[in-house]
Amino acid sequence: MNDIWAGLEAAFWLIVTLDADLLEITLRSLYVSLTALVIASAIALPFGSWLAIRRFRYRRATIAVLNALMGLPPVVVGLVVFLLLSRSGPFGVLGLLFTPTAMIIAQVIIITPLIASITHQAMRELWAEYHDLLISLNTSNWQRVTTLIVDGRRALLTASLAGFGRAIGEVGAIMIVGGNIEHATRVLTTAIALETGKGDFALALGLGFVLIALALMVNFAIHALSRTEREGRW
Repeated sequence: MNDIWAGLEAAFWLIVTLDADLLEITLRSLYVSLTALVIASAIALPFGSWLAIRRFRYRRATIAVLNALMGLPPVVVGLVVFLLLSRSGPFGVLGLLFTPTAMIIAQVIIITPLIASITHQAMRELWAEYHDLLISLNTSNWQRVTTLIVDGRRALLTASLAGFGRAIGEVGAIMIVGGNIEHATRVLTTAIALETGKGDFALALGLGFVLIALALMVNFAIHALSRTEREGRW
């Protein structure tokens, strides 16, 4: 219990004093996770919607693989990305290993299946309602996908927020491809792991509370900007 109170106190003073290291780490965490979220959403939302309306031979197998990838171990993703970006790997010439870009790549791979799977589930139900209308209007697949995305935007927002929650809390893959380098690739999760390993549990808890507060603030901000809680919606 004393550690929890010490952690709360540490978090309070880190925020009140606007600790320079905390601000740097927090901004880097936001940059990496939000960039990964935008890229993953740009891929997953259209793909999940398309998968809901399109019928093809291996559709069930594709859905099964997509759902299985939701549980993809982050450390395995980190290892694969590490091997691809290392000097001996095919993309080693780019020099991306141990940079925020490598961390973004790892997070995109981790959260894209999650967002796509949730999107598919939501759009499948919506497609059942719109199916007859859109078919009768002789719309193209792209027009159908666009219609589902626009009308189901609140469900897609939930899918994206789920992806953000997993991205901002990721540590395994980030540690492998980022290296937790001070002033370069250190983010909140890797800083928590570092301080825990050093035995500074109060600071680790403080950083943890800051991470939770950050995730809540981003979620509330997105809901406020999208106006999902106004009368007549949700």
